[in-house]
Amino acid sequence: MRIRSTRVVTPEGIRAATVVVEGEQITAVDPYGDADVDYGDLAILPGLVDSHVHVNEPGRTEWEGFETLTAAAAAGGVTTIVDMPLNSIPSTTTVEALRIKQEALAGKCSVDVALWGGVVPGNVRELKPMIAAGARGFKCFLIDSGVAEFPHVNERELREAAHELAGTGVPLLVHAELPGPIEGAGAALAGADPAEYGTWLHSRPPHAEDEAIELLLRVCEESGARIHVVHLSSAGALSLIAEARDRRLPLTAETTPHYLHFDAEQVPRGRTEFKCAPPIREHTNREQLWRGLTDGLLDIIVSDHSPCTPALKAGSFNDAWGGIASVQLILPVIWTEARTRGFELEALARWLSAGPARLAGLKTKGAIAPRADADLCIFDPDETFVVTPEIIRHRHKVTPYLGETLHGTVKATWLRGRPINPESEGSMEPQRHGRLLR
Repeated sequence: MRIRSTRVVTPEGIRAATVVVEGEQITAVDPYGDADVDYGDLAILPGLVDSHVHVNEPGRTEWEGFETLTAAAAAGGVTTIVDMPLNSIPSTTTVEALRIKQEALAGKCSVDVALWGGVVPGNVRELKPMIAAGARGFKCFLIDSGVAEFPHVNERELREAAHELAGTGVPLLVHAELPGPIEGAGAALAGADPAEYGTWLHSRPPHAEDEAIELLLRVCEESGARIHVVHLSSAGALSLIAEARDRRLPLTAETTPHYLHFDAEQVPRGRTEFKCAPPIREHTNREQLWRGLTDGLLDIIVSDHSPCTPALKAGSFNDAWGGIASVQLILPVIWTEARTRGFELEALARWLSAGPARLAGLKTKGAIAPRADADLCIFDPDETFVVTPEIIRHRHKVTPYLGETLHGTVKATWLRGRPINPESEGSMEPQRHGRLLR
């Protein structure tokens, strides 16, 4: 199979080329020439890798499940997801729970799936056996996770996990907020209107993140473990990421489309679909996060797709579930913002494909290059569309992106050498060819 375009996004840049596929892998990227499939001037990107999604199956499949989430991923050009260990029941914190989740996804997935394990109090001896059983790394919280089955760790337990994982090569992913600053902020906001977004925003102050990442920097230096900050929202912590880079410490961070697209000043009263933790912060903070991407301090963008039932999003900002559903929209959301800041399509491939694949140790994912899986996203960067409930493929249509006009449309998605959602009369029907990546 030979697939060509005038805009193929490779690690060496954008060029007119023909991608040669044999079986499930790319064997060559040849000069532009004869081809079986001609995509004209559409861009061919490497399939996206979303290393931060909450599938919630088994146990809370009414929130989301592998079938609906991976269909949404395929529609958005995402060819690989890595599922987080919490919100499912049981949480993925033991070898047995990992096996249960592996069995739950069999035969349901439109894209390839890998799994993160979890660190909770008392399970440090499970970590290395879980690596042997297929876990790509481990997630922990430094503050209440929001679900009772996944308790947060204290500083001593964090250090134990970091020392246990040092030398294994897998990352320790951390929800980096400390409870002390948040408890203090909550006391100061007693009596504030819970329908106002500002009440939620100020209840999760940026120094709760900054102080947590200071702790992670120390633990990273002491242990030598790979430590990764998930969903960074506080731009004030970028200086700590820069310090880690300058000192060659393996501390990295990711951010998300909602922190790069929205700002706190625009969130309407009572619109709890915008609630997430850490919160969407102010415009100035958003622009500083973009500066972090420009400077290379951040090189991973993930969706943090965290859906729930519409009923759980009801009520005030104090009561509603905190999470944003966006796996299908991550590519156009980021392109809508990136294009206005002078970024080219190569940046999308770095942030949305290569970076997440590297984090999860997925060596055949994230690039259009020989010996990589033939995972492709066919993308029209010039076309616009409005987000409506009818086009959303994940289980529930609750998302703050409804009504947004976005730039860039996914025309087709290829998984390991075969199209899984070819466009047909405006609709895309995914095929369940996804595999578990052990």
